[in-house]
Amino acid sequence: MRRRDFITLIGTTVAAWPLAARAQQTMPVVGFLRSTPAAPFVHLVDAFRQGLGEIGYVEGKNVAIEQRWANNQIDQLPALVTDLVAHQAVVIVGNGPAVDAVRKAALALPFVFVIGGDPVALGLVASLNRPGGNLTGVTFLANNLGSKRLGILRELVPAARVIAVLFDPNFPEAVDELRAVEEAGRNIGQKIMSVKAANEQEFDIAFKSVVQAGAGALVVVGSPLFTSKAQSLIALSARHAVPTIYDLREYVTAGGLMSYSTSFTDAYRQAGKYVGRILKGEKPSDLPVIQPTKFELVVNIKTARAMKLTVPQQLVARADEVIE
Repeated sequence: MRRRDFITLIGTTVAAWPLAARAQQTMPVVGFLRSTPAAPFVHLVDAFRQGLGEIGYVEGKNVAIEQRWANNQIDQLPALVTDLVAHQAVVIVGNGPAVDAVRKAALALPFVFVIGGDPVALGLVASLNRPGGNLTGVTFLANNLGSKRLGILRELVPAARVIAVLFDPNFPEAVDELRAVEEAGRNIGQKIMSVKAANEQEFDIAFKSVVQAGAGALVVVGSPLFTSKAQSLIALSARHAVPTIYDLREYVTAGGLMSYSTSFTDAYRQAGKYVGRILKGEKPSDLPVIQPTKFELVVNIKTARAMKLTVPQQLVARADEVIE
């Protein structure tokens, strides 16, 4: 090879490197941020990828996903947000505590939330149909679901003089749902006992309080902490023979008694679709907040038998899934 040709080849190769780097940088980066540990929620990332794929985005091909998990250390979320910004995330998806961290950072980045509370009441959006800012997403409207769970428990244990509600005081949406359940209890003349647990060490104390008060059943209000420690709650419910209803199907498949909820997995699929639409140029302000229309009642008959409970036939008939 002649010297001139060699120099030309080297020059062309070196010039191509920055172009390749720029090509990689043009692949949009999406931040996936949750306040929980990763292990119990890997399936949510898969559902999110599925939603992105429905809009034409495939991880590693034309989109990059940067995952960040706070392991229930809420105070770590601001640093994780900063890290996502440093990795050039152009849109972030996450749960309630994650959206709080993004708002406190005053970021103008598009954010797609998956939350249980009312985003209008929480000040996240101007309205469900026209969010009006840089945030939109999916809401479970958990306040209404809490009232429904109370009604289902009353069908299961109609003689319960007291029904307890376990909530995480560090999770604002949980406090809102507790109030909704308390109001529903007042409306139907049901005595409600609130019990808080801010960490796993307080679970045992909370259940002992429930038993000592003679509560006939328990509503577990949704919380990232509770979801990540589901096995501990299920074990305590079984040990103390307290009929318990949860906010997610995953509790029941793991041995819990009952759940009434929307599909958490489908919510993250919907969030993935919204992120894809934003990447294509749509604005969060124009994307209505999604409200799931399908609600699922799941009953674990095996757990009921272990607790010496007879699940009313009408409740079994209404269940979307019965685990024998």
